Amino acid sequence: MKENKFILFILFLLTAGLLMFSCSEGSYLPKPKGYNRIDLPDQTYLALPDSFPFWFEYSNNAVIYPDTSWKAERYWFDLYYPYFDASIQLSYKPVQNDEELLKEYLRTSYKLTSKHQVKAYAIDEYIYTTDMGKTAVLAELSGEVPSQYQFFSTDSSIHFLRGALYFKTSTKNDSLAPVIEHLQNDIQHLLNTLIWEEEKKIRR
Repeated sequence: MKENKFILFILFLLTAGLLMFSCSEGSYLPKPKGYNRIDLPDQTYLALPDSFPFWFEYSNNAVIYPDTSWKAERYWFDLYYPYFDASIQLSYKPVQNDEELLKEYLRTSYKLTSKHQVKAYAIDEYIYTTDMGKTAVLAELSGEVPSQYQFFSTDSSIHFLRGALYFKTSTKNDSLAPVIEHLQNDIQHLLNTLIWEEEKKIRR
């Protein structure tokens, strides 16, 4: 029942957001004539340390850095890619079996994504079922935006994990397309291997 409520609430948010965004006419940017050559490094995947209330696999090209911002909470961290000067910023929130708290996290997540509507000429959002059978919501942002992908996953009762991809470079997103696709694959691998603390104990 909770899972059904969660999915219905997500669908409501996505529909409302897409209707708001579609009210403005989209403008399409021409692609530049030339692209930077970007060599993608080989990679394998590593296991997240056991010190978190969740577990997933992440690229060996990324380094775990704790979030040092003033608003950071426990279990907030970055997967930083030095080679690309990019980060997947992750924030975790306990739901505590509180439906109102869950709704607050969902509203905040959608609000953070919609902030990029000023620069984005398209935001495509969809519900994604992971290989572990979990529900995740992924937003793909097009245009000259600092964050090209944002996502979250929750079990609707205990755990809520949100992530966002950011680049620090000034290189145009069209030129970064191969890297963005590469890191999108890493995000999908992260979500496809994501399990919560309780499941982690069962698997041992």
